[in-house]
Amino acid sequence: MSEAARERDRRMGERRQPRRSPTADESWFGAFGSAEDTQVSQYENSPEMKAKAGDSAAATASSTSDSRLFSRQAERIVSAGQTAFDRIYRTFIGARAALGVALVLAQAITGLFGARPSLEAALISVAYGTLALVLWLLPRKTPVEPKALARVFGAPWLSTIGVDLLAFSALHMLAPGSSLNYVALLVLPVLMAGVLTPRPLALATSAAVALMLLAVAWFGGLQGSNLTQLLTQAALAGSGFFVITVLAGELAGRLAREELSARGNMEMARQQAALNRLVIEEMQDGILVVDRRGRVRAANPAARRLLAPSGMSRPAPFQLRGVEAWQGLVRTVEQAFAESSWPEAGRDVTLAFEPDAARTLRVRVRFTRHKAAQANEDFCVLFLEDVRNMQARSRQEKLAAMGRVSAGIAHEIRNPLAAIAQANALLAEDATDAAQRQLTRMVADNVDRLKRIVDDVMEVAPGAVQDIVAIDATAMVAAICSDWARSVGVKLGEQSVLRVELPPQPLGVAFDAEHLRRVLVNLLDNAHRHASGAPGAVVLRLDSRDDARAFLSVASDGTPITAEVERYLFEPFFSTRSRGTGLGLYICRELCERYGASIDYRARAAGDPHPNEFYVVMRRMPLADTEARLHLTS
Repeated sequence: MSEAARERDRRMGERRQPRRSPTADESWFGAFGSAEDTQVSQYENSPEMKAKAGDSAAATASSTSDSRLFSRQAERIVSAGQTAFDRIYRTFIGARAALGVALVLAQAITGLFGARPSLEAALISVAYGTLALVLWLLPRKTPVEPKALARVFGAPWLSTIGVDLLAFSALHMLAPGSSLNYVALLVLPVLMAGVLTPRPLALATSAAVALMLLAVAWFGGLQGSNLTQLLTQAALAGSGFFVITVLAGELAGRLAREELSARGNMEMARQQAALNRLVIEEMQDGILVVDRRGRVRAANPAARRLLAPSGMSRPAPFQLRGVEAWQGLVRTVEQAFAESSWPEAGRDVTLAFEPDAARTLRVRVRFTRHKAAQANEDFCVLFLEDVRNMQARSRQEKLAAMGRVSAGIAHEIRNPLAAIAQANALLAEDATDAAQRQLTRMVADNVDRLKRIVDDVMEVAPGAVQDIVAIDATAMVAAICSDWARSVGVKLGEQSVLRVELPPQPLGVAFDAEHLRRVLVNLLDNAHRHASGAPGAVVLRLDSRDDARAFLSVASDGTPITAEVERYLFEPFFSTRSRGTGLGLYICRELCERYGASIDYRARAAGDPHPNEFYVVMRRMPLADTEARLHLTS
């Protein structure tokens, strides 16, 4: 069988082997060598797809290029515990075992053909073959270190190079009485010394071999042979051994340097891959790596969330084709490969998961490399972003800019507003008839309204929160509810319009007491304004969801808020009342964000007696000094 055929069979055998699972050290793009995909027919987070995801690990490996195969092989070698020195040492041990068997067979074959070998040569060959096989078959507990072969009288040197020199020198000395020439066998210990031992010891080994050859040649000349011819042959052979030693040492040194460089580069590559994986997985934008066949080779968690109506889709690799909701994304990938270009700002693609559920994504496409249109190994990188998040971010930027302008304007309004109020008070003192007094009252009412607007705008101006301390939310909410009920004329009790549900124990949260009062009073005012007035029309509930969060909700039985109004609830200057400033909920959100809390609205399920619910999620914080909790009074 030719070498090319053997190489082809070896590759086919490796392809049939199951692909190993990726390790933590592999790059985030390790999925590029992924298994063949399974066609999908429903959403990726459905029970059927979850079942299929468990079977994908057993898929067979796809065909790879030679460079990819060699890269994997190099990675396995470098990441293995075996060093290049130990591998070469084991190779020499195997070669010695094979040579020992060949020596014994050579002695037997020469005897069969009538050329009887000497008894001494036969015994030396059998002894050498036995020792070489035993050393090759002995199990190893630890790899051989270079320093072990650097000592002449160490066990590794004596059992290998020392035995070879002794056995082959003895066979060469017996060569005049034998039909075999054993000089070529001395190449093995010389080569082994040049590769595995330090340069001085390797040259000393070559020198010992050369001296032995010269001594045998001198002894042969004394026996009547041509001394000049024997010495010339010995000198040439000794010179060749010196050359072999020097070349083997240089090649071994180069191999050692390349191995050190490869290990350093591999470690740097692993660190870079870990950094890339961390950065990509933490990115807010979704990232997909897709090939021409529509197969997703890599997907970060943000992309997997965007591809599923809820939860996350299955991990990569998976096929985009076959899922109805992803057809728009499939057409986008095909168009990008066909055009080989994509707008810098991207294009919008809609994923229709259900008839009443859709998600619009802004898709930006970038190519990893440029090739011919029919190249099979082209990849494109898709950057996905939810259009709703983009719009929300744009609104936040506009609101932030508007907030800074509004704060500046409000600050400038205060002084002329105070002058108007003072002038109106002076006019009110001199008013003599009812018409004048009515006019001054109108001016005073509108001045007060403008003051409230200015105070609200200045309240949400950027400011640093200092010395956040824990407050007892249970006691504080109870006190706020009592004060609010007295101020709006609501009696607390079983038949009250307000029903309060508080935990029996103190509950520490990270919030300012006065800011919590402002948030809660605003929510109670809105709920009471739109509630029916029946007993229990407004329900306030405080509880602890876990060790990290506390949950405060205010629900009412008013008419459910429409979707058109809901999207603008927390935007400034939006109000459904003609005399409202539209800053109440916006200020509540700004105050909550100062303390790491959040506020939001949700419509409860149809048929719930309290369809509207505003809730605040606060950070739990241990109380330093718990005071007696205030109780509601009827």
